[in-house]
Amino acid sequence: MNVTEVYTGMSNMYNAGNVSGNGTMMMPDFSSPINQVLNVLIIVILFITMISLGCMMEISKIQAHLLKPKGVSIALLAQFCIMPLSAFCLTKTLSMNPTKAVTVLICGCCPGGTLSNMFSLLLKGDMNLSIIMTTCSSIAALGLMPLLLYIFSQGIYGLEKAVPYVGIITALVFTLVPCAIGILINHYKPNYTSVVIKGGLSIWAASTIVVAILSGFFVKDVIWMIFEPDMIFVAAVMPMIGYMLGYVMSVLCRLSPQCCRTISMETGCQNIQLCSAILKVAFPPQVIGPLFLFPLLYITFQCLEAMFLALCFRCYQTFKPHAEHTLVKQP
Repeated sequence: MNVTEVYTGMSNMYNAGNVSGNGTMMMPDFSSPINQVLNVLIIVILFITMISLGCMMEISKIQAHLLKPKGVSIALLAQFCIMPLSAFCLTKTLSMNPTKAVTVLICGCCPGGTLSNMFSLLLKGDMNLSIIMTTCSSIAALGLMPLLLYIFSQGIYGLEKAVPYVGIITALVFTLVPCAIGILINHYKPNYTSVVIKGGLSIWAASTIVVAILSGFFVKDVIWMIFEPDMIFVAAVMPMIGYMLGYVMSVLCRLSPQCCRTISMETGCQNIQLCSAILKVAFPPQVIGPLFLFPLLYITFQCLEAMFLALCFRCYQTFKPHAEHTLVKQP
């Protein structure tokens, strides 16, 4: 069985459960100008975000964390063990079809996203560690993401030859190049760093609003198809599993509370922009269907749960502001 045959089988399985009254699957028009604009904007947002992320990093601080890699190592272990394993267990428990399973697995195997940096800031985490963790996980994902998808896809019938490794590696390389550009700008032209970061964040915010509006028009007729009980359950449960287990693992490894909160956010916050790019680039529209909207559903729960945890932490600080100093500090 070749990849094309697998894709055809996956498409037929999905279509069988998602058809309109006349027996045809309702799908958005992927050749429409709106979709073309969305594709460009998603790439632009990803490119700008990674440049801005790179500008926040300093080579000296990268070296310091790499020389004492305890925090980074624990974070990478949590990121590439907890989330992929959680995704695999959920797909098996819910008996998902291959199309849904590969969507959830790709999301679970993605590296940490830039949202983890923002939520770490809200939780008063270690920002240097947060940014380095995000970058290191993106670099590690270049090899680990295809490897993990290969390992876990062997346990799901129909996925053995369906994972688009070339498309995934291409998307990962595309995210690392702008990050490297940002690091070089910060190192060789530090005077431009603040301008690039502020400009990048402004463009990111404006582009995100435009994407949200255009996406609403583009998927208004099919968005209901993603609101299936199993997909909603996965989107709601997976981020919280990452937040909780990432924190527990850090505490067991005797890291400081600040580092524990940082690793918690890094573990639970997946790179949803990368996940969206992979689903749109690596799979034909007739195969992935409306499941390309799953990252949108996932990021909604991811943000809501992270903001809830941030609110709980702020309330805790208000009532017990000095409690953290009594806990074990990182050696």
